[in-house]
Amino acid sequence: MLTQDQGLTFSPHDYSLLTDLYELTMVACYTGEKLAHRRASFELFVRHLPEHFGYLIAMGLAQGLNYLENLNFSQAQLEALEKTRIFDHVPPEFWSLLGSGSFTGDVWAVPEGTAVFANEPLLRVEAPLWQAQLVETYLLNTLNYQSLIATRAARMRDVAGENALLLEFGTRRAFSPQGSVWAARAALAGGLDATSNVLAALKLGCKPGGTMAHSLVMAIKAVSGSEDEAFHAFSRYFPGATLLIDTYDTVAAAQRLADKVRNGTFDLAGVRLDSGDLVELSQKVRSLLPDIKIFASGDLDEWEIARLIEAGASIDGYGLGTRLVTGKPVNGVYKLVEIDGTPTMKQSSHKATYPGRKQIFRTYNQGIIESDRLGLATDSIQGEETPLLQLVMKEGKPLFEPESLDTIRQRTQAFVTSLPSATRHLSQPTSVGVKISNTLEFLRQSLVS
Repeated sequence: MLTQDQGLTFSPHDYSLLTDLYELTMVACYTGEKLAHRRASFELFVRHLPEHFGYLIAMGLAQGLNYLENLNFSQAQLEALEKTRIFDHVPPEFWSLLGSGSFTGDVWAVPEGTAVFANEPLLRVEAPLWQAQLVETYLLNTLNYQSLIATRAARMRDVAGENALLLEFGTRRAFSPQGSVWAARAALAGGLDATSNVLAALKLGCKPGGTMAHSLVMAIKAVSGSEDEAFHAFSRYFPGATLLIDTYDTVAAAQRLADKVRNGTFDLAGVRLDSGDLVELSQKVRSLLPDIKIFASGDLDEWEIARLIEAGASIDGYGLGTRLVTGKPVNGVYKLVEIDGTPTMKQSSHKATYPGRKQIFRTYNQGIIESDRLGLATDSIQGEETPLLQLVMKEGKPLFEPESLDTIRQRTQAFVTSLPSATRHLSQPTSVGVKISNTLEFLRQSLVS
C-alpha cells in the first residue's frame, strides 16, 4: 500500500499515477465497452500560438519518451487506486489490464528544436486506445512547458545576439522543483549558455553558472565594515568570478574596483548589475572598467533586452529568470484523430480539429521557410518538401539514443535563422502560413455533420 509522502517527491516508478483521474476513468470505460485494444492515434498540437509568438520551438520529447518507456503499474499502486473506491463498478479486466500492461505503441514526432506553427503536430501516439489515452497528461505537461521555455530562450538569444552570455536563473521562480529542472534543460536547448540549477546542470553533463549574492556583501560588510572585503573574499575562493556590485552604490563600487585594477592589486573579470537604471549604470561602469564584462539581471525578458540594446546599454550578458520560466502557457492539446483506421475529428465551435494521422511538409526558399503544408501521413511529398514528423519509438522502444543538448541547441538556432524576419518579430509577428492539403481538407469536409 502506498504511504503518505509529505515531500511529494516522485521517481519513474510513479509515472503511471502522474496523470489526471479522467485518463483512468476513460480506460475503465474503454475496457467495459470492449474498446481498450482498438488501435488509436492521438496528436499533440497547439490551436493558437501564445500571444506575440510567431513560432514555437518543440521541446520535451526526450522526457516524454522516457516516460513512455518506463510506464507500468505496481501492485501497491493498484491497491491504492482500489482503496479510493472510485473504481468500485469497473469491470475486473480494468485491473488486469493495468497490472499487466506497459506502453507498446509507436510515436512519431518532430525533433526537439524544430520550429512549428499552429495546428501542426509536435508528436503523434499510435497505440492501443487505453495506452494512448492514459499518457495524455504527462506528455502535455512536459511538451507544453518545455516548448514554452525553449521558445522564450530562442527569442532571447535571437534578440541578444550570438556573442552575449545568457544564463538561466529561474529555479527559484519555476512552478516546481521538477519544473525548474525541465526549464533549465529547455533553456539550454533553446540557446542559453548555462544554468544556475546545479542538479539540472550536472544531470545534463554541463557546468553550472552563476555569480554571487547580495547577502555575502551585506554579511561581510556588517562584520568587517567593508564592501571591498566581500569582493576580495569571493575572488580569493573563486578567481575570475563575476562580482555583484549594486548592493549599495554601484558607481562607487565600480570606481574602487577600477582603482584596484589600475594599480594592479585586483584581478577583475566581470561585474553584475541587478537593479537601477541598467542603461545609465552600464555606461558609467563601462567608462570606469572598459575591459571587463558587464552582466545584467533583474526580471529581464526578450522585450527588455531589446529595449536595453536600443537605448545603448553597455551589457555583455544577461541573467534570465522569472520571465523566462513563467508567463502565459503553451496551450497544447492532445486529440484523437483516428481509431481502427477510421478518421475522427472534434467539431466543437472554435475547437474543431483536423481528422486523420498527419504529416508536416515544409518548403524552403534559399534557406528560409517559405510555407508548410499540413497533410495526411499518406500524402506524397511534393517538389522540394521536407517531411518533419519522424518515427522515434516503435512498439514501446525508442529507436534512437537521446540527442545531446548541443545537437538540439544547434538545431534550434538553425530553425530560428531559417524563419522569415517577420516571424521573428517580438511584437505582432507574422507566422508562416500553413496550407491544408487537398486530401486533408476533403477528409475534413466529408466528416462535417
